[in-house]
Amino acid sequence: MARFLRADNVAFKPYAYERAALSLETLNKDVGEIYREGGTKALLEIPGVGKAIADHIEEYLKTGKIKHYEDFKKKLPLKLDDLVRVEGMGVRKAKILYQKLGIENLKDLEKAAKAGKIAPLFGFGEKTEKNILQGLEFLKRDKGRFLIHEILPTARKVAESLKKLKEVDHISLAGSVRRRKETIGDVDILVVSKSPAKVMDYFVKLDGVEKIWGKGGTKASIRMKEGFDMDLRIVKKESYGSALQYFTGNKDHNIVTRKIAIDRDLKLSEYGLFKGKKQIVGATEEDVYKAIGLPYIEPELRENEGEIEAGLVGKLPKIIGYNDIKGDLHCHTSSSDGENSIEEMVKAAEDMGYEYIGISDHTKTLGVANGLDEKKLLRQREEIERIREKLKKQGRKIAVLHGCELNILKDGSVDISNSVLEKLDYAIASIHSLMKMPKAEMTKRIVRAMENPNVKIIGHPTARLIGERDEIQLDFDKILEVAKKTGTILEISAQPKRLDLRDIYIRRAKNEGVKMVINTDAHQKEQLNLMEYGISQARRGWAEKEDIINTNSVEELLKNFK
Repeated sequence: MARFLRADNVAFKPYAYERAALSLETLNKDVGEIYREGGTKALLEIPGVGKAIADHIEEYLKTGKIKHYEDFKKKLPLKLDDLVRVEGMGVRKAKILYQKLGIENLKDLEKAAKAGKIAPLFGFGEKTEKNILQGLEFLKRDKGRFLIHEILPTARKVAESLKKLKEVDHISLAGSVRRRKETIGDVDILVVSKSPAKVMDYFVKLDGVEKIWGKGGTKASIRMKEGFDMDLRIVKKESYGSALQYFTGNKDHNIVTRKIAIDRDLKLSEYGLFKGKKQIVGATEEDVYKAIGLPYIEPELRENEGEIEAGLVGKLPKIIGYNDIKGDLHCHTSSSDGENSIEEMVKAAEDMGYEYIGISDHTKTLGVANGLDEKKLLRQREEIERIREKLKKQGRKIAVLHGCELNILKDGSVDISNSVLEKLDYAIASIHSLMKMPKAEMTKRIVRAMENPNVKIIGHPTARLIGERDEIQLDFDKILEVAKKTGTILEISAQPKRLDLRDIYIRRAKNEGVKMVINTDAHQKEQLNLMEYGISQARRGWAEKEDIINTNSVEELLKNFK
């Protein structure tokens, strides 16, 4: 609906539909259940759903169709979702190509571009046609959006390279990379410079640039060899903060901040905050937020998910910092399916400045991971005791904790006897099999594991793999209820393919007072550095330091487990 409305040049409404779509996508309850239980009144309580959209939802639930949408499709029978994925193709261009050339899908688009039919059209030209053909080629080998760890290192490398130029006064990443979204489409970089031409020239000639989409006085767009685009914008020093605020927050966050400015008889844009024609502030983000009556809002929170309302009443959380973690409790070694020995993992954790590391190898029923049985776990415990003694003699203060990652079996029992688990410092229990169980059975299965007094942590609780495997069906409200009762800790996996829990679940756990732990699930020492992605996820879920148990000292941690 949003795309059709945008194709018709309708103002504001597309954003309303996009926000409603996002809300529906992230609901923890089926929208049909919500409607059956409370009718349209309940639908109106969903964030972003107003009267018109509630009526559409009701119509769809009753008939399986939305007449307004069907009318649009008749008028514009395009595969818009596919067409707008092509670089340089927006909904308005797609509409023009349909009206002029009858192009409805990617196949039609490629055929017309190769035949040279697009270039003669007003507003297109040879360059656009060439870009469309290149965009189609990229799309054929494009995997879609990128996981954050696939894009952030390159983005940082480019930013660091630009930062070294004497012509660059200030630089920052912006957009979804700065908000630390799970998946990223492209990268935005903002720069303050008095010599934009030199910066632009350097940017488009960077190593790894595969295609230059465009280069102007203050903006350049490139395609990197990894397959994603980067946009560089040069802004004035006095507008740097307002530009960074504008290009970091999502659309909804920016709409609301602009509305707050309007209510104060001000105008907020990427160029600054203005009273009439006079710029009030704009050099820093802090100044911009303060001038419209808000505290500084951390980039990860700028999604219009209540952060603005919380800021207006002084209730923004002080979210966990990137240096607050004191240890990692989910680390695998060569005893099961990891690459490094216990001592190598301990040294790597020590080099990171950690106070402790928890060794948590797989257990016996996960045969593919060379899981440990009871005898092997007890032998590993003896090895850890020897390592502890060695560290003590060497005057090294890092604590080595002994845990394991249990398998939650079909009936909710775990695959190591309680008599052995009692000898460990803690145990993590995770789902590794039978992912398609019905919701009620899966919930019952995990609840039983949580009720085992030796299970302290539920690992990667929804078992999702981003872009590869959906979440298991789970009554998350029930999980939170039991976690509160049993004191079970929920893991936030920092593995970029997992990032499990999702941010919405983290926020719900926080609101219910359920403690969490951020772990890397490292299978080699280098993966300990993935911790920052888990912290990003926790920050996006509004988690504070006190919500995360591995911000505590080892003494507090062990006390918590007991």
